[in-house]
Amino acid sequence: MYSLGFDVGSSSVKVALLDVEKGVCVASSVNPRVEMPISAPEKGWAEQDPEMWWKYFCEGVKDVASVCDLSQVVSIGISYQMHGLVAVDRDLKPVRDAIIWCDSRAVRTGADALEGIGYEECMSRLLNSPGNFTASKLAWVKENEPDVYERIWKFMLPGDYIAMRLTGGVATTRSGLSEQILWDFRDGCRADFVADWFGFDHALIPETVPSIGKSFATTREIESLLGIPAGTPVSYRAGDQPNNAFSLNVLEPGEIAATAGTSGVVYGVTDVPKADTESRVNTFLHVNSTAAQPRYGVLLCINGVGIMNSWVHRNVAPQHSYNEMNSLAETVPVGSDGLRIIPFGNGAERMLGNRSTGAGIVGLDLVRHDRNHVLRAVQEGIAFSFRYGIDVMKEIGLRPNVIRAGMANLFLSPLFRHTLATVCDARIELLDTDGALGAARGAALGAGFYRDAADAFATLGSVGLVEPVPGWKEPLEDAYGGWKARLEEELK
Repeated sequence: MYSLGFDVGSSSVKVALLDVEKGVCVASSVNPRVEMPISAPEKGWAEQDPEMWWKYFCEGVKDVASVCDLSQVVSIGISYQMHGLVAVDRDLKPVRDAIIWCDSRAVRTGADALEGIGYEECMSRLLNSPGNFTASKLAWVKENEPDVYERIWKFMLPGDYIAMRLTGGVATTRSGLSEQILWDFRDGCRADFVADWFGFDHALIPETVPSIGKSFATTREIESLLGIPAGTPVSYRAGDQPNNAFSLNVLEPGEIAATAGTSGVVYGVTDVPKADTESRVNTFLHVNSTAAQPRYGVLLCINGVGIMNSWVHRNVAPQHSYNEMNSLAETVPVGSDGLRIIPFGNGAERMLGNRSTGAGIVGLDLVRHDRNHVLRAVQEGIAFSFRYGIDVMKEIGLRPNVIRAGMANLFLSPLFRHTLATVCDARIELLDTDGALGAARGAALGAGFYRDAADAFATLGSVGLVEPVPGWKEPLEDAYGGWKARLEEELK
């Protein structure tokens, strides 16, 4: 029997088919082959047609159906781009294009809500500012597109829309409500006071179903269209970052999931519901949170990560592969002989108070330093940015003891892995998984085909364990101290 997992992002839709009994991926697909377009009708806007997601969703299902018999599918899991707004009418048709995660039009709306609801109320009950999240996006539509707003029957997240197309049922999750800034952490219920402040009819908010557990099931129409048996439960759904953590078996306090692609993400789990007073990181309900055992996901996003390394590749070492760059960097001593690189050159950084410092090269000695020093200092600077963010997370109760990551992007570099493990004083576990496969595992768990999380992750493949390097600790601490001091000078 199989479990189908989907990762519906803003660039592509990924599909994975998990053999539940063997715990291995037997088929996968990514559509389209190039990135999906994002519409920007005005500066700072970002929209996508939900029908486009559905189109590539269906193409992905047909890809895996050409390899395996989908009549054996017993569960479906969905991961999705977080914080988007999809609004539908009574016929379940979108009333406008989705306003997606990177759209910034509602920043002012969220700032007004923070002031109007009250800072202390938001921090104690929402653990976040309303910010540029889903509820603020809907409020923007209400204010600026009243004719569109009047047609809305329900609003939801991108993953809720895909689940609706599969089942006909309209729902979200408690975790989903928290990422929309519609969850009251103090009282453990939907934050209707936020809806009231914005003037939303409560009927616009869908019912909630479990993140991990059976909810609505697929229809006869879906069986005819895609070959997935009618009655197959959608038994898992989660935003992409909580799902990435779940995929890496990050479920308990002290565990951290990290990614280092174009941007970097650190997602840590804690049992302490505490807000960051400066909103440098955001807290949501984790996918496995229950009333008896609450689990909170603390999300840190760093814009200037892999994009810094790729910039250096293009402009400093274009004749070399990334593997060759890593080898050249390893010829330089730990600490890069005093060269420091600040990697924040990809726009405003939330963990820096939404300030844009720009990238910087500090301490360049034209006699001592060469290309190889730059290559090492870049990877050290990126690792330092992770350390800086993790220290922020510690301030609100996170106590990291292990970092889990997929073997991809910057984690392919042994130098980066060892630098990060040492400067954060934590071991790194590298695992063979991705978001779509994690969603498939979650669905099989939610549908009852695994006894518990330990059973679900029993076959999760480890591809390495990275320990801190004792001889690197002192020089890296010195280097990090200088890097941090220069960064904080820029922030004054």
